[in-house]
Order: sequence, then structure tokens, then C-alpha cells
Amino acid sequence: MAKSAEQDGIAALLRLAAQLGISDSPPSPSPTLSTNSDHPSSFTSSFPCLGHSLFVFYFPDAGGRGLAAARDLRKGELILRVPKAALFTTDSAMADAKLASCLEKHRHRLSPVQMLAVSLLAEVAKGRSSQWYPYLANLPRSYDTLANFTNFEVKAFQVEDAIGASEKAIALAKSDWKEAVSALKELDLKPQFLTFSSWRWASATISSRTLHIPWDSAGCICPIGDLFNYAAPDEEHSPENSEDTHPDVSVQRLTDGGYEESKSSYCFYARKNYKQGEQVLLGYGTYTNLELLEHYGFLLKENPNDKVFIDLNGGMCTSTTWPKDSLYIQPDGAPSFALLCALRLWATPANLRKTIGSRIYSGSLVSVENEVLIMKWLAKHCTCILGRLNTTVGEDNRLLSKIDRMIDQYSCLRSAETLYQDNEIRDFFQAHGIKEEGYDYIQLLKARRYLERWKLAIEWRVTYKKTLQSCVFYCESIVCCLPIEHA
Repeated sequence: MAKSAEQDGIAALLRLAAQLGISDSPPSPSPTLSTNSDHPSSFTSSFPCLGHSLFVFYFPDAGGRGLAAARDLRKGELILRVPKAALFTTDSAMADAKLASCLEKHRHRLSPVQMLAVSLLAEVAKGRSSQWYPYLANLPRSYDTLANFTNFEVKAFQVEDAIGASEKAIALAKSDWKEAVSALKELDLKPQFLTFSSWRWASATISSRTLHIPWDSAGCICPIGDLFNYAAPDEEHSPENSEDTHPDVSVQRLTDGGYEESKSSYCFYARKNYKQGEQVLLGYGTYTNLELLEHYGFLLKENPNDKVFIDLNGGMCTSTTWPKDSLYIQPDGAPSFALLCALRLWATPANLRKTIGSRIYSGSLVSVENEVLIMKWLAKHCTCILGRLNTTVGEDNRLLSKIDRMIDQYSCLRSAETLYQDNEIRDFFQAHGIKEEGYDYIQLLKARRYLERWKLAIEWRVTYKKTLQSCVFYCESIVCCLPIEHA
């Protein structure tokens, strides 16, 4: 979208938001804003919905389009209110009698999420006649959630857990579409809105943008509120660390936003102190990188909540009662508490496990010999996993550099002889029907989305491999620090 067209689209969205009563100002009169046209908020401050606390801005290296602080913001203060009438939900969409009749007929065979997806496609099909058109026109044309990955991109993960999660997401999307397509046909929508491609778009819109509401498990689509980019939760923003929270905000509130009956609005609060011009972020919850890809279509290069799950042999699994999802390696390479306990218990003779089990579950070291055994085993296991993968971190990083060049500078492909020396790049073009001797600019434009998703898969496997490498280093460091005479 050209810059002027994008600005026109944002202007139309902000006018709609103002009409719907969306506001970043307190109910009482607010101070007069600066009219300095050089200030980044000058564009949005001319609309009554934004400009007091927030303005729309583009952050090229941090999530793209998002919301920035129009002034210094204090942790815990209310920064955006979206009235109930401004939320797009299945209930609000059923103001359309034809849609309401159709959904009522299929209510017992469609899930709430499927019903919201049908409602969204029905609204999009109205085009400019929809009251939501200024909002819908600003939605992404495509998404990078796992259900949108091609077979080539799925295989690029290399790791079975990620491949399996992707295949499951794709299969679920296809199953949901097949169940809902009869309802879509009854609405007499144009053929383009009945396709699996359109269904994946609607599903991804819902997955990546909806917010929780108490009356519908499918959630709501929240104009302006869905412009907040993601911030991973950490200890600083946990409920226990709320001593400097604004006094008007209950310390029981566990998120940065929520629907509040007393205000009949979805309300958003600053998760920390922000300086004017800083990007204001929203914590969606605790997600691994694979979960972020599945639900939102992005990942974090530094994600404190990421996890690497590793297979344990049968004896290890039967020796512990810890659930499998608690047995993982943390981003810094350290094994989780549950994994460490499971390994210590496994390395303990069976006849002693009951006696010293409580000691192990309290986190205590069993013995130097026990610790050396499990650390050496874990380091070797991680090394074996890395050895089974098709590429190394170094090879992946070199491939990522080439992909960046292809995304940013299409002309670099004129040196195709060099790029095609990479087997994966050659496979990529073959998988998407781009021939070495016949590519053109139009083909490359179409390939850009595939390149970006392919890049995400490679970035995911790089973080996975780096975590395993960190675990090897961690284990070797522990062994080196133990008494030499025992190690």
C-alpha cells in the first residue's frame, strides 16, 4: 500500500473510531495538545479518538504499525477505552437479519470461533456498504500463522514438534472450513469468500486479533485496541510486582486490558512507564515462539518464555510424575526444575528413589556423581539432536542473510547462479514454480510472502538450535564447577 493511501486508510479508521466512541482521553476535559506539526502524533491528534495518550506510528524493527505514547505515560493509567458498541462480535454482526437467521440455523454444529469467522467473511463481503469498512480495509491481506504455511515452509522447521504443530493447525483450519462452508453458501456470498484461502484469512484474523470477553468464548475484534504490538510478560510485569501501579487500578488485574462492565468498555492500561514517542505494548500472555507463530504469526528473537522440549527414554518417563509439558530446556540452556528433578530421580538407583524422592523434589542436589551423570547425559543428548538436524546455526544464519537480500532487493536475484548454489534456495524456487531462467519481477512479488514465512521457519529453528547449544555449554559448565576428584 502506498504511503498516501495508507495514511488515507488510517484517517478513515480514526474517523470511524471517533464515531464509535473510542477514546484515549479521560472522560473529563484534557489538556490542550501541542500543534507542532513536526511531532509524530500531529496526524492522529486531529482526530478526537487519539492524540491525548496514543498515536499510530510505524515501527519497522518492532512489529510494524503500532501505537506510540503521545505523552509520558504512567504505569497503570487508563490509556484507551473501546465501548461495547465498537467491538465486532458475533452478536453485533447478527444485527444483519439474514446472517442472524443463518447462524441460528447452524448454531449447534458450529463452534463460537467458526460463527465469528462466518460473521467476519459476511461483513467483508459487503464491501464499502459495511459500516466496518474503514476498519476491515486496514486489516492485513495475509497472515503468517502456522495454518497459512505451505508444505515447503513446514518442512523448513526441521524439528518434528514444529512440523507436527503446523500440520495439525493446517488440518484443523481445513476441517473447520469444510464444516462452515454450507453456512457461507447460504449467505449467497461471492465464490471468492467461500474458498479455503478466505477461510484461513478470517481464522487468522480472529486468532491474531481477538480479545477475551466474558459473554463469548470466540472473543471480540477490537478496532484501535488491536494495534497494540506484543510484549512478552516477565517478572517485572507480574501481579506481585505492582507496588508502583496507579492507585486507581486494582492490583488484582492480571493483564494490560480487559472488558469492564462498570465502564461498558474494553479498557487498556499502560503496562509500565512510557516516555513520549515510545511504542506502547500489550502483554497477550505467556507464549513460546512456536505458539506465537501458531496464533499470531510472528516470533521473538529473545523470548524469555520459549521452551525446547526433548524426548526422554522410557525409563526416565516412568521414573517421574511430572507432566511432559513441564520437562523442557529454558532459553538460557538451563533445564527446567521439573526436568532437572526427573533426571536426578532417573539417575538414582530404583531402591533409593522413594527414600530420597522428597529431597529431589525440593530441588536439592543428590550427589556429585548423580549431577555429573545427568549433566553429561543431557549434554550428549542435545548434541545428538543437533547432529540429526539438516543444517547448523551458521548455515542457517548465512541462509537468512540471503533471504533478507531477496526480500529487500529483488534485483539481487539477477545473480541467480550464486544464490542457486544453495540447495534450500533452489528447492524454494522449485516448490513455488519459479524457474531459474525465467523469473521476473511479478513472480518475485508473489514469492515475497513465501520468503517471509520461510524466514520465520528458519528463525524458529535457529533459536531452537541455539537453546540446545546453550544447554550443552550449561551442562559442561556445571560439570567443570563440581569437585574434580568426583567429576
